[in-house]
Amino acid sequence: QVQLVESGGGLVQPGGSLRLSCAASGSIVSIAAMAWYRQAPGKQRELVATITYSGTTNVADSVKGRFAISRDNAKKMVYLQMNSLKPEDTAVYYCNANIYTSTYAWGDYWGQGTQVTVSS
Repeated sequence: QVQLVESGGGLVQPGGSLRLSCAASGSIVSIAAMAWYRQAPGKQRELVATITYSGTTNVADSVKGRFAISRDNAKKMVYLQMNSLKPEDTAVYYCNANIYTSTYAWGDYWGQGTQVTVSS
C-alpha cells in the first residue's frame, strides 16, 4: 500500500510563512511528478504547484513569487514553502503524486489534506 502523509498546516497571520511537508511511504518503486493542490471553501480544487522527478517546477500565477515547491527523492518527500501568506490562501492543501508501485502499476495518490488558515 502507498500512503501520503502531510504535515505543517495550521493558523498563520497574513504575511506569515508556513512550510508544508508530504511524505510518501509503502511499496514504491519510483515517484514521477508531485504536486500540491488546494481547495478553498465554495471553490473548486486548484493546482498550486508541480515538480518533476528531476526538479523542474511550475507554480500557479496566484502564488507565483510567494510559494515554492521542492522535493527530496531520497526521502520521498515533497515540500511547499509558503511565504507572504494572504487570507485568500486559506484552503485545504492536498499532496499529490504519480507513483510506480512494486506491482508495476502507475497510480495517482493523494494525501488526506491539511488545513491552512491565514487570518488575523
